[in-house]
Amino acid sequence: MNVGICLIMTDYDFDVIELARKVEALGFESLWAPEHGVIPVEFNTELPSSKEQGVPTIYQHGNINQIADPFVWLGAVAAATDKITLGTGICLVPERDPIHTAKQVATVDRLSQGRFVFGIGAGWLKGESQVFGVDFPRRWSQTRDYVLAMKNLWGNEVSQYQGEFVSFPPLVCNPKPLQQPHPPILIAGEMENVAARIVEYADGWIPRVRHTSVYADPAKLEQARRGMEALFRERGRDPDNFSITAWDAPPDRERNRRYFDAGVRRVVHIVITGDQASALAQLEQLATAVL
Repeated sequence: MNVGICLIMTDYDFDVIELARKVEALGFESLWAPEHGVIPVEFNTELPSSKEQGVPTIYQHGNINQIADPFVWLGAVAAATDKITLGTGICLVPERDPIHTAKQVATVDRLSQGRFVFGIGAGWLKGESQVFGVDFPRRWSQTRDYVLAMKNLWGNEVSQYQGEFVSFPPLVCNPKPLQQPHPPILIAGEMENVAARIVEYADGWIPRVRHTSVYADPAKLEQARRGMEALFRERGRDPDNFSITAWDAPPDRERNRRYFDAGVRRVVHIVITGDQASALAQLEQLATAVL
């Protein structure tokens, strides 16, 4: 059973590289780096269904903006680890320049010897998106355009792209990813259009399975998986290449087993770090509970 950890850092009085080594030493399959470029002091947002109970306290106090840049951090972690999969959980694609992001993805994939997974989303915090010039109502269209541009950059020695949100003339953008044609692209979310987005330009799905999500029920997750695999077949894509990463799971070994029985490839547990000692203790307790 592939079980991963997403580290949400809320302070910097510890060594995050040591934490990454600890995650690998304990036997977890993957390590995921979240992203928030900025946190506005005044919230301007429409909460998605997954957060309908309110904005988490760590967002309200701004602590979550202690998060390091995911690509810089994962590049350092790649050099400090040997076997764990490294993923963005999640990269806020429309808030980033797609050419720079394509280069960062390829660089981390090479530094990690092909251990990178590109988890992506469009963002839910409206005020944050606006800071970066995102067309918030059309952020998923912008995300699609950026991903297609990045695929063009990864797949061609000389790239050229003409889209609605990004265009560039013939150019060379290296390095290319070690994984070909590119690292797996996993789209996060439980929205109505997620299946169509995945089958068009991604390889997998990251649904939340916390108690408030409909996909906390493994049977619902299995039903959704079967539907997405059918869409892959209709599109002429191999459903064996489709994967599900169950996100923010409760620390319950038996529930994890039910997710795997439903066809999930990996389960990710979130650890919100504080001081060094408590962060290490949380990892050890979670390993005992789920591995």
